[in-house]
Amino acid sequence: MSQNSAAVLRAPRARLVVEPVAMPAPAADEVIVEVRAVAVNPVDWIIQGTGVVTYRWLGFPAVLGSDVAGRVVAVGSGVTRFRVGDRVFGLATGTDRGRDPMHEGAFQNHAALLERLTAPIPDGVSDTEAAVLPLGASTAACALFQPAHLGLTMPGAGPATGLDAGPGADPGAGRGVVVVWGGSTSVGMNAVQLARAAGYDVVSTASPRNADLVRSLGADVVVDHNDRGAVDALVAGIAGRRVVGAVALGTTSAGACLQVLRRTGGTVMAMASTPVSLEHLAGRGRLFPAMLPVFGRIGLTMAGLMGRARLAGIRTAFVWGSSLRDDEVGRRLWGDVLPAGLADGSLRAVPEPLVVGAGLEAVQAGLDRQRAGVSARKVVVTL
Repeated sequence: MSQNSAAVLRAPRARLVVEPVAMPAPAADEVIVEVRAVAVNPVDWIIQGTGVVTYRWLGFPAVLGSDVAGRVVAVGSGVTRFRVGDRVFGLATGTDRGRDPMHEGAFQNHAALLERLTAPIPDGVSDTEAAVLPLGASTAACALFQPAHLGLTMPGAGPATGLDAGPGADPGAGRGVVVVWGGSTSVGMNAVQLARAAGYDVVSTASPRNADLVRSLGADVVVDHNDRGAVDALVAGIAGRRVVGAVALGTTSAGACLQVLRRTGGTVMAMASTPVSLEHLAGRGRLFPAMLPVFGRIGLTMAGLMGRARLAGIRTAFVWGSSLRDDEVGRRLWGDVLPAGLADGSLRAVPEPLVVGAGLEAVQAGLDRQRAGVSARKVVVTL
């Protein structure tokens, strides 16, 4: 453990550069992982391209990345769940406010993970498969189970009963229906399977080529999100069942989810996407003045959405995937739900990994590939 290297973001909007960095030493509640695979998320190129306005707290140099799989090489004094040699995957939170991106960032040979955001990799699951899960599963769990969002019952909390569906419900009616708009995204796939594991019915959207995949994860209704009649089709598929909330994924998802909730009586929506994509802004040579109309459109669109939601009595909030770091949802997801679900096969490592290269030198190409667009797969780099 004497040497470490990382793909480093040395300055705002710079390309990643591979260079030696300090070897992380574990805090009492951390494990140090020799990284075998990392996955790329949209937030990585968003930080790289727009971080001076979207992640203004982030200092430089910085190591980005959230999704890690590898082998434990050191443990902190308070760690009880892991030993040196264990295969694990986990959520790195180094780019969050108040954290240390050089210590906790994923895109390095050795990374520090909080024990409470780490889980064992079961036999039969590869490092590349495990690496796709951390941020997608965590964001989905925040949307579904945190009280600030849908506040649903987590998997393993007891059998599904009509008690979850409100006063006077049929005890055999189940817990209700979750709407997941964007079921073939990384967060969407995990939202579908986590909601089903918790005993809820799921209706979702996906392109026709990904519809069977989303059904295989547990959605009983999947409609084409590009169909002009998608909202009507979802409402018909809900067929009078009680809707306990919606998870909106994708730039046009929030408006569509509001329509579904208004027509079905749902009152809660969790949003995980901006209503205007930052893709083209992140790739421009200069942020200013191009950022002004983009963020202006985001602000105006959000104001309209929030106003319509308030008038309809629908509670809405944005999801922050790593906000479960210090709450009960995170403890249960990483300590119980993910390890048990992966071990017994009730949860799958989704999306399928798309391996684009090996070594830290391939991480920048991975960010570029993700920004160019990936459908129902997740970009992974092996180390």
